[in-house]
Amino acid sequence: MQFLLLIYENERRFAASYDPHEMKDHGDFGKTYDGAIKGGNALQPTATARTVRVRDGKTLSTDGPFAETKEQLGGYYLIEASDLDAASAIAAKIPGARFGSVEVRPIMTFS
Repeated sequence: MQFLLLIYENERRFAASYDPHEMKDHGDFGKTYDGAIKGGNALQPTATARTVRVRDGKTLSTDGPFAETKEQLGGYYLIEASDLDAASAIAAKIPGARFGSVEVRPIMTFS
């Protein structure tokens, strides 16, 4: 099964103190789970985001994220794992889990 691991963290903490050790930890995580990781990226800060909605045929856009929260979506990994427990165990090894949280979501498959 495939799972999306959504990494949430307070982006102010991340922006205030760039830590090369944390980046190395992400690199080490990537090497350790190379066979399971199918993709992933870090995201630009929420100030660069735009939210788009279409209502009654009209496109509405707002600068910024969909919702203001204590933790912001900062990146993700797409992984392959046998089940939710295995995916959660991998999520617990993501360096950002030490400072924020990681949401584990199964990818929906359509027949």
